[in-house]
Amino acid sequence: MTETAAPSARTRSRTWIGILCFLIVVFEGYDIVALGATIPVLTDPAIGGFSVGEMNLVNTVSLVGVGLGAAMMGRIADRFGRRTPLLIAVAVFSVFTIAFPLMPDAVWMGASRLIAGLGLGGCMPVALAMMQEVAPTGRRALANNIPMIGYHLGAVLASLAGRFAGAEWSLLYYLGGGLGVVLFAVLWLRLPETAPAELRAQAERTSIADVLKPRYVRSSIGLWVATFMGLVLVYGLNAWLPKIMGAAGYPVADSLIMLFVLNLGAIAGLVISAFAADARGIKGVGMIWFGAAAVLLVVLSIPFDSQLVLTTAIFVTGVFVFSAQTLMYAFAGHVYPRTLVATGIGLTSGIGRFGAIAGPWATGLMVAAGTAYPGAFYLYAGAAVLAVLAVLQIPRPGARP
Repeated sequence: MTETAAPSARTRSRTWIGILCFLIVVFEGYDIVALGATIPVLTDPAIGGFSVGEMNLVNTVSLVGVGLGAAMMGRIADRFGRRTPLLIAVAVFSVFTIAFPLMPDAVWMGASRLIAGLGLGGCMPVALAMMQEVAPTGRRALANNIPMIGYHLGAVLASLAGRFAGAEWSLLYYLGGGLGVVLFAVLWLRLPETAPAELRAQAERTSIADVLKPRYVRSSIGLWVATFMGLVLVYGLNAWLPKIMGAAGYPVADSLIMLFVLNLGAIAGLVISAFAADARGIKGVGMIWFGAAAVLLVVLSIPFDSQLVLTTAIFVTGVFVFSAQTLMYAFAGHVYPRTLVATGIGLTSGIGRFGAIAGPWATGLMVAAGTAYPGAFYLYAGAAVLAVLAVLQIPRPGARP
């Protein structure tokens, strides 16, 4: 009876962890893309009245918070366990997402996004560490990518909500933050701890500097650079694609649909890349994915007369752009021992988030200067090529990832 009950309990625990980590990342995707989906409305003189520069600043400080949250929370989760840090992160981003549309000006809006970003950034490394800890043998890439499908599902929901909300842009934030509060309650009741006390005790003897020990230094730097470049693409496109395509002459409504299609492609890519990486190895698949992304981003710089061809090109670009970067988190799970895995994923995410700042910032400057189309696509393609080179120099782990 006991032997039968134990596997059943583990299965239930794994199921709850999978569902809840998926939902956590859904909210991150929703919250990040909500700002990109509402920027055209917020910068409309007849509705929001903010300048492009003000919204670029708000987006940038939001991503600073995300980077700091990821870097700090990963280490905290190795030291104190996964459950409590994750609960704190969800509570913070939920409350300050609701607060965002209540702010009186761009400065206060930026402050609320900075604090919400701390919570958002802290969610992903902890959730991914939990998923990799409970993953079946040989399925770490799949366990890593399944929650990331949630990110793009959230992005799709935000882009659709932005399409229908129109001038009532604040509804996106009330909806996202309100549902985040509900998620917090479910996490409190159902989320188990995956880091046992003995593991946390072992983590006390490690430090954040251990990721730069000789056995890890090349891997760490390669992962950081690849993730930086990957997030230049992910956040640049999610924050500014509607504005870029609007600059190319496409209607704003069509541009929002393009953001929706891009993230649908990302969902398909996460599934395909996960099975490919588990079967053939993360390093090789990651290089192929970044290389294909570079080519496709150059293709998007070409004007299309056919809406069908353009939509197809954007979908296929989404297949490669987003999952290439996501595979780096799975790679980190193979590079570092369990006592450092959340720290390693957190630093990979946190340092990489400077790319999430640089991509939207540089794109915002291009938008303000009137050079975003086609210039932003060339910027993104160059970043993808540099990511290929970064992954190339990462040593293969002893066992093929």
